[in-house]
Amino acid sequence: MERSPDVDHEHPWSLTWLGTDRLLARRFARPVARFLAIEASSGILLLVATAVALVWANSPWKQSYSSFLNAELLLDAGPVSLHLTVQEFVNDALMAFFFFVVGIEIKREFVKGELRDRKAAALPVIAALGGVVLPAAIFLAFNHGTPTAHGWGIPMATDIAFAVGIVSLLGNRVPVALKLFLLTLAVVDDLIAIGVIAIFYSQSIRIAWLAGAACLLVLVWLMRRRRIWFGPLYAGIAVVVWFCTFKSGVHATVAGVAMGLLTPIDALRPKLDGGAIANRLESSEELSAVDAQQINFLIRESVPVGERLVDRLLPWTSYLVIPVFALCNAGILLTGDALRQAAGSSVTWGVGVGLVIGKTLGVAGAALLAIRIGVASRPRGATNLHMVAIAMAAGIGFTVALFVTGLAFDEQAFADQAKVGILAASLVAAVVSALMLRMAASRSSASELELEAAENAEMFEPRSPLPD
Repeated sequence: MERSPDVDHEHPWSLTWLGTDRLLARRFARPVARFLAIEASSGILLLVATAVALVWANSPWKQSYSSFLNAELLLDAGPVSLHLTVQEFVNDALMAFFFFVVGIEIKREFVKGELRDRKAAALPVIAALGGVVLPAAIFLAFNHGTPTAHGWGIPMATDIAFAVGIVSLLGNRVPVALKLFLLTLAVVDDLIAIGVIAIFYSQSIRIAWLAGAACLLVLVWLMRRRRIWFGPLYAGIAVVVWFCTFKSGVHATVAGVAMGLLTPIDALRPKLDGGAIANRLESSEELSAVDAQQINFLIRESVPVGERLVDRLLPWTSYLVIPVFALCNAGILLTGDALRQAAGSSVTWGVGVGLVIGKTLGVAGAALLAIRIGVASRPRGATNLHMVAIAMAAGIGFTVALFVTGLAFDEQAFADQAKVGILAASLVAAVVSALMLRMAASRSSASELELEAAENAEMFEPRSPLPD
């Protein structure tokens, strides 16, 4: 077959418009596709969105930023009435998609991942508990007996996008087992954060609405048991579950988590006979629409619904929902007076010290103690310095910490002070963890070289002559 002269055949997208030599594809589309393929790209977009929010909120056009956040979105359809600002829509509705994906990931870890094996799960679970309790205790130590004590949940969270992004930038210099430890730790951390949000940061509960949401979740479970596999029906029920949860006073993102936990992560047809399908395709002189539909069903249902949904939704949550959330929540006023107030605020210090010191000591201390007493095993290739560096990376609490801030404080001054603490602590944790991981990698390389040199020296050392 003759190749098209304007197609780049070196890439998997070579047979699509993306692989052509047209100006828009060459100068814009392909660079964007390469960027999105980078593991740390979601963290980079989150950082860009944060910078835009800070610049916008402190620019001569700061009033337009406030107007944008407070613009009203109205939905009136008979008995259904919903009045939300743009910021509330992002935090309550769009973030439900993010927590839906988190719910699926949590379930997958417990059923098929690291958390399935109790011994393998022991280390990240113990480390996550240490990384939750100590930061909350530090915040309470700074704010005990004050109206701001309710913000104790803010420094408990780890931002998986930023934390994994920092670790990914170091590539192969970070042991693979250590990356898996961080990912599993973040999953447990998210699970605890969801529980804290549902129990401690929900408003007065309206039982009727909550019962409605619960009944619909039971219906979803029954539909799964009866193998009803019609996606639009589940999507419609999910919207109603979200609405009932929103009206109940429980934070609406909990509905996303609940639906995620109910999503199947086992394939409907786990054993796919690829040979039989290939033979069927080869033996058919003409492939009818019905045949194509049946084969498509067999192939599609050999992949679990949960995996398919994560594959489809993860790019949207990583590259759109989370950056938009940062844009709507990270814009704080950084005037001299505001920074001076934050510097003297127990909220700022409680959040900052809780994230940087509390997370590091809590995660590393609990993990190293578990390893020392033999309850858990050390990740392969990880030194004590690696463990402390990863614990410091867990102190990047950006996204969920900002989310809890919005739930904890109605007073804007306290919320802004907490956000200053989150931004400062996340920056310190990111920089210090990256430096420590580089140092740990260098030391590991030096130790390996010394060991190799010692082995070589021993190999070529002159042997004493054999006795006569």
